[in-house]
Amino acid sequence: MSISVTFLGGLGEIGRNCAAIEIDGKLALIDCGLMFPEEDMLGVDLVLPDFAWMIDRADDVECVILTHGHEDHVGALSYFLAEINVPVYGTELTVNLAASRLEENRIDAKLHAMEDNEWREVGPFRFKLVPVSHSIPQGSGVAFDTDEGIIVHSGDFKLDPTPIDNRPTDLPTFAELGREGVRLLLADSTNAEVPGFVSSESSLGRNLYDIIAAAEGRVVAACFASHIHRVQQIVDAALADGRKIAFLGRSMLRNMEIGRDLNIVDVPDDQVIPIDQVSDHDPGRTIVICTGSQGEPFAALSLMAAGEHRNVKIGDGDTVLISATPIPGNEKKVSRVINGLLKTGADVVHGRNAKVHVSGHAAESELLTFLNVVRPQAFVPVHGEYRMLRAHAALAEAMDVADVFVCEDGDRIVVDGNKTFVERRAVPAGYVYLDGSMVGDVKRAIRDRRHLADEGVVVITVGVDSTTGEIVYGPDLDSHGLMDQPAEMLAMVAREVEKAIASGNPDPDAVRRHVYETARRIIKSETRLRPVVLPVVIEF
Repeated sequence: MSISVTFLGGLGEIGRNCAAIEIDGKLALIDCGLMFPEEDMLGVDLVLPDFAWMIDRADDVECVILTHGHEDHVGALSYFLAEINVPVYGTELTVNLAASRLEENRIDAKLHAMEDNEWREVGPFRFKLVPVSHSIPQGSGVAFDTDEGIIVHSGDFKLDPTPIDNRPTDLPTFAELGREGVRLLLADSTNAEVPGFVSSESSLGRNLYDIIAAAEGRVVAACFASHIHRVQQIVDAALADGRKIAFLGRSMLRNMEIGRDLNIVDVPDDQVIPIDQVSDHDPGRTIVICTGSQGEPFAALSLMAAGEHRNVKIGDGDTVLISATPIPGNEKKVSRVINGLLKTGADVVHGRNAKVHVSGHAAESELLTFLNVVRPQAFVPVHGEYRMLRAHAALAEAMDVADVFVCEDGDRIVVDGNKTFVERRAVPAGYVYLDGSMVGDVKRAIRDRRHLADEGVVVITVGVDSTTGEIVYGPDLDSHGLMDQPAEMLAMVAREVEKAIASGNPDPDAVRRHVYETARRIIKSETRLRPVVLPVVIEF
């Protein structure tokens, strides 16, 4: 019986990591992540995988297995479980982070925390979580024991020799799996183009302390709320410098509470102050640890940069430490925030002018080491843009892996006896957009919003007598985003619209059509712009 893995996201993009493994006609989902919208996705809040294929086979779905607690791996879980509520497995921290989001969305789920290297059987699936080091505690790879051999998904990982929690990537276990025979390996490709090794997370400790200790005023430190080890290092540096700590941001507060409950974070209660009391303390003896390292418009750091945060005002003598690098696509937003912070008079320390961040993803030499340890018969690079996948595939080919496949979202890799092959476009895997409370394909809405942003909108209001069709009000023009058009041009549009209505059919639908067509024609001929024209016809 063949075994397959179908990719619903994460191949060719950063985010939406999601794949389904099929054994004996049953399905298990590996991760269920979201992607944050790119700049051209106007008005979109989140981007999800397309679960339509899974929903059609809801009775075949046995479980969800999570590799770690980052949003690009667990963020879409609420939306999936709302359709197919099956048990969820992961490490203790991972399922606790998932649980907090599920509670927010009022999803009652069956969550199961697993120990490292503990084999679990669910339906036809026999799997275990293998420890890996990443930029969040308790990351894991997943190993499946199948009739076709062992299938390994690395999760997101790096080979950190001195991780903060003394839980390194478990190379001995991966080597043991390799000796037993790994039939297929799926592995993280994010840093496949980066030569060498990524520095250890613990290498930042001294740098973070030096920056905080040198600051004369208040320190504001921004990082991912999920990067609990980074937060711990910032906390340790602040305590060593005698500073009180205030946490800011809903996700930061939530993750710190979870981390402290699970004894993953060590922060003395008497050194923590509420954010609304931070102004009562000497700025030189306080630090605010907050979210917003990706330039999110309404995050704490962006509000501070704009001088609009109600509790924290940044100025001369303060230091802002951004301990993260921009996710691809967020560079402009982060740059705007840094510029805004500098205008306040604060010193800003970030990844481009100081060593305040290290990646959680393995670089080229680490990936080669991992391939050498696992020794798979077949390999598919996952988690990354297409260029990253190609670079990782080239490494596998250099290691003489027999079968190397670069797949895309919607493809399926099939393992059947001695054969391994790819079925291209096996399932729909396009973007599903979350737009406010609406989930679906809103490409047309995005296109309209882009059109509005580029060329503006003209609202033309006209009142007509419902009996005679005569104009009793207007035409009145209201333009937005149409640049600074002269009043003469707008008056011309009004005159031509009036003529078109007077000589046409008095039916309201016909009037709307005349208004629309006439206004579009005149504006295009005079300005070469094609604004959105909204005719409003009022019957009297």
